[in-house]
Amino acid sequence: MSNITFYTNPMSRGQIARWALHEAGAEYSAIILDYGSTMKGADYLAINPMGKVPAIVHQGRTVTECAAICAYLAEAFPDAGLAPKPDERADYYRWLFFTAGPLEQAITDKNLGIIPTADQERMAGYGNLDRVIDTLEAHLADRDYVCGDRFTMADVYVGSQVDWGLQFGTLPERDAFTAYAGRMRARDAYRAAKAIDTAEIEEMQRKG
Repeated sequence: MSNITFYTNPMSRGQIARWALHEAGAEYSAIILDYGSTMKGADYLAINPMGKVPAIVHQGRTVTECAAICAYLAEAFPDAGLAPKPDERADYYRWLFFTAGPLEQAITDKNLGIIPTADQERMAGYGNLDRVIDTLEAHLADRDYVCGDRFTMADVYVGSQVDWGLQFGTLPERDAFTAYAGRMRARDAYRAAKAIDTAEIEEMQRKG
């Protein structure tokens, strides 16, 4: 399997993609982009016209959006065993996209000061943030991982959102969330990826 080019910034959702790359056992070369310059430069805009990271280029094809990158890597590196088995597919895709859609949108809206009224909830795909949080909590309360007792690539994405939500206070400190995040933080691939991003952040801060 050919090497992957990984475009990222350590202070971004690129942390999700790096963790996914490590879980998949993929060989990759990282290109660190700066928000104010290279991320909006012509070279990168030819790869992702949104001017956002992360993105990966594999065998000449580009994949953007963290949930898509996670799902792609699970299929591109089947030996890692991170793609869903037939009886796991429903939970795998449901909660991968629930987290990428309703959860992230509801949290973003709240951070922007957008709180839908009761009438507006019918237009918002997530309804309201409390319902989204309760729904995810209920799913994680009686299982170790998204698909039950086995870690899959869905846990990289869902786990990242729960991990960050607890860290930044956008998710409440509920037992199901803290226990789940603890299992994610204990993984070797999580720790290896996090160590790289932490070192990159420290280097960026040192340079000022």
